[in-house]
Amino acid sequence: MSTQSQAEVRRAIAEAHTIVVKVGSSSLSGSSGHLDPERLRGLVTAIAQTVRMDARVVLVSSGAIASGFGPLGFDARPTDVATQQAAASVGQGLLMSHYESAFSRYGLRVGQILITARDTVQATQYRNVQRTLNRLLELGVVPIVNENDALASNEIRFGDNDRLSALVANIVRADALVLLTDVDGLYTAPPSEPGARQIHYVPNVLDALDDVRIGGTGSSVGTGGMVTKLEAARVAAVSGIPTVLTCASNAGPALMGDRVGTVFAPIKHRGTSRRLWIGFAADPRGTLVADEGAAKAILGGRASLLSAGVVGVRGEFSSGDPVLIVDEQGNKLAKGISGFDSEEVPATLGRTTAQLRKLLGAEYAHPLVHRDDLVLL
Repeated sequence: MSTQSQAEVRRAIAEAHTIVVKVGSSSLSGSSGHLDPERLRGLVTAIAQTVRMDARVVLVSSGAIASGFGPLGFDARPTDVATQQAAASVGQGLLMSHYESAFSRYGLRVGQILITARDTVQATQYRNVQRTLNRLLELGVVPIVNENDALASNEIRFGDNDRLSALVANIVRADALVLLTDVDGLYTAPPSEPGARQIHYVPNVLDALDDVRIGGTGSSVGTGGMVTKLEAARVAAVSGIPTVLTCASNAGPALMGDRVGTVFAPIKHRGTSRRLWIGFAADPRGTLVADEGAAKAILGGRASLLSAGVVGVRGEFSSGDPVLIVDEQGNKLAKGISGFDSEEVPATLGRTTAQLRKLLGAEYAHPLVHRDDLVLL
């Protein structure tokens, strides 16, 4: 559990050099569900004030579909995927036009980054996104990131950009994550229920769900809910990033470290960019089954997965691909980068490093997954 006080965590957010701000569709929309330019301008004002104080801000913004279904003649958000994608295609340009106009009032430039889930699970694509975002920030540009709704299918989505915002925070090695939604914080029960209390400070988000009963799955405009926001806060917390969750109208005070919304303390030190990618973004291509001894060693930390401790392999993968490591009961233990092709693994199972060197050659005398490329789940 974090030993930091609420005041210390909020101070860290106020002093953050690089911040990721996520805003959902419902926070940018009026009662009609259409984009509300006035709400958008209010958010931009808060972000611009933060940038003027020498912070670097990445904005992860939903709202493409909400911006597009009105101009296409729909009264409400479409429900079928094809029409949603068409609305996003029309709306993304309109959304960016509003942002460009609003930020230009403060002399700030914006840049658009559209991401699909596949862009984060492949190491080369992940690095490309990282390089582009970092260069935009170096140039003083406010990157505006959105899921590529015009191409993404419902089967592979981030979830109203909540998880995407946590991954972006990892990609740019942010010092803080600000989640803006249509409620002013985390409550012990749905806020509409009698007796529901707001939780102002969460020292350990891993324990938060024990004390919270989550309500519905989102608004009529957005697709996320409190569960996806808690998941984003969890990813940030175990990546060493503090998070504040509040409503969009509190964006300015939240960025200033004022006592608004719910603040989540980081619960681990920040890992390397590579380890963060392995843990949260990498998509395993196969599975390695560890015996009891190897499983215990892995869970103990800082142990490589050796061929001698592996009893099975599933899937097809190449050396350098991410793999899942499970125990013999199927429990997920870790993710890591394989040191072997999947077809090479069966010949190595159960053999010590010395045996591998003698039987297969020196190029095989190394761990299946090196401890530096292994992240516990």
